[in-house]
Amino acid sequence: MARTTRSKASASAAKSNSKPASTPNIKSKYTLPKESLNPPKLFILPTKTTKDARIVSLPNPRYGKPTRYLVCPETGIYEFTKIAAPKSTPRSWLIECESTDKVEQKTSEDSAELRAYITKGADLYIATPVDPIFLLLPAFADQSSKTKDGKRMFVTSDDHLDSIRSDSSHLSEILRWGKVRTLLESRMAAICDTKEAGDETMFRFNEEKLLAEVLGKARKMSEQPLPKSMEDKFVAKTLEAPVVGVKRENTTGTEKTPIQIEPSEPTSGASTPKVESVDSQSSNSSTDTTTTSVSDAPTATTSVAADEPSAVEEIPTLHASPEVVKLQRLRIAFAFICSAYITPAQAALLQKKLANADEVKVNFAPLDAYLTQITQLRQEATAARGMGDYSRKRVMDEEEMAERGEKKRRKDEDEKRKKAGESRGVRDLKKVNTVGMKKMSDFFKKK
Repeated sequence: MARTTRSKASASAAKSNSKPASTPNIKSKYTLPKESLNPPKLFILPTKTTKDARIVSLPNPRYGKPTRYLVCPETGIYEFTKIAAPKSTPRSWLIECESTDKVEQKTSEDSAELRAYITKGADLYIATPVDPIFLLLPAFADQSSKTKDGKRMFVTSDDHLDSIRSDSSHLSEILRWGKVRTLLESRMAAICDTKEAGDETMFRFNEEKLLAEVLGKARKMSEQPLPKSMEDKFVAKTLEAPVVGVKRENTTGTEKTPIQIEPSEPTSGASTPKVESVDSQSSNSSTDTTTTSVSDAPTATTSVAADEPSAVEEIPTLHASPEVVKLQRLRIAFAFICSAYITPAQAALLQKKLANADEVKVNFAPLDAYLTQITQLRQEATAARGMGDYSRKRVMDEEEMAERGEKKRRKDEDEKRKKAGESRGVRDLKKVNTVGMKKMSDFFKKK
């Protein structure tokens, strides 16, 4: 049937009605600047610092790499502690440039410019005081080559500081400040033997003085509970003894039922704080001491009502005394300072000296004895659990669970990476039903 003029007109009208209405061109009120290659960072500085304070680059006391510090001629030296938000929860900062005149009106255009910055990350840098002793330690790391007859020589402060000067360090600039130089020399005298030679003071590194300084800081740090993460992981969990589960079961009547003692899963062993993955300190423990057996737990009978549900009561087998807790905090604090601010070679030497109770006048024997008992109890609990029930699955500790989770995460990332590299045709071919089809290699076989 031939189309009429009326039908063509109706079709064109329908097409015109189906077109979406054109939206007006709306111009943004504010113009955002381009992304900066060096975005601003947010710092929290002490209020007592003066206007002469500067952010400088100095060698890191742990590895000698250039690190940023805040140096004030009046109040001392500060390090920057970074506080970052978890990567799973993206956050940002809106930083205003000035307190007044937030928006600057342009004369040539109707738009305005927003005088503020938006950072991608929510990192925060806090300036905290640091002892200049740790910044001076790299100068004494290679003193073994400067010995004479097995004794270190007295050297001027300039000779010590020249060994840690470099092109990437601003040490030479801050030494021109008289108060900063006096501060560094006074702290150098705290870990060195001094000798007057005319108008100059000579310095010779003393390991015993360094040990006393670090141990004094560790004692001050251990006088109160450590930060919650360190207290839970390195003190409470390390000193936690295995518990004995007392299981009560119901019967049909009101008869007295014996208590079934079942050792619970032993806790994981002690670990040491790590600031970098290079150095760690483990708690000493052995297995040759008298311990409390699992059978020493109370085994009296208890009356249980018929309608009362079964209950499990956990009874700790051993409690840590306040002295043991204080010694563990002291050891962890000492290990933390060594792993954060002292070179690995010097840290190993200090740890060896700490084990000698005569030199440091700290007796860790009660702590070592308690850790030995904990180790023995865990071995007995593990043996009793394995002999009592073979059908129950072994409960993994935190390290094994973390390792399994890491393997699963890597596997998922590999699968996602492989899927991202595949084309759509390859993905569609995988869905084809190939039952009954010959493979390509069948066509190339000899007949």
